[in-house]
Amino acid sequence: MFNSAVYDQIPVVRATGTGGTTLSAFHDALVAVDLGFYNLVRLSSVIPPNTGVDTTGKTPVPVGQWGDRLYCVYAQQSATSPGEQAWAGIGWVRRHDGGGGLFVEHEGTSEGFVVNAIRTSLRDLVAGREDEFTAPEWAVNGAVCTDQPVCSLVVAAYETAPWVGIVR
Repeated sequence: MFNSAVYDQIPVVRATGTGGTTLSAFHDALVAVDLGFYNLVRLSSVIPPNTGVDTTGKTPVPVGQWGDRLYCVYAQQSATSPGEQAWAGIGWVRRHDGGGGLFVEHEGTSEGFVVNAIRTSLRDLVAGREDEFTAPEWAVNGAVCTDQPVCSLVVAAYETAPWVGIVR
């Protein structure tokens, strides 16, 4: 079973945003989960050792200052036509010994497509590895466009960091 000696938790949050453009809908979704004032630094999808994943909302998103870097894994999908769906999701597995894990992120126009892509990617990523992993888990979010562009967003927020050494 997964090693319960977890030292840190990565919060995974979900949101939907709307706006006059797909960019402003994306920003609206970030604001909805208190991440709208960071510079996102997208990470490859490796979970550090002794780190858990929290989708319950008990682990707050990292706190920083306006313009700080936010290291994260995220999936986002937009829809612009009335009736069109936008789905985003992040899935993960963790090593049983607590030695880390893997995230994958996928987007699409249906929940089924996104969940299937997450399952398939995770299966492929752990195939042939000597390490044993937990069963796949995932968090997905969906939205339907009505009259404005929408964005569906899922973010695994690692940490924030200030900019250091910038010439002012």
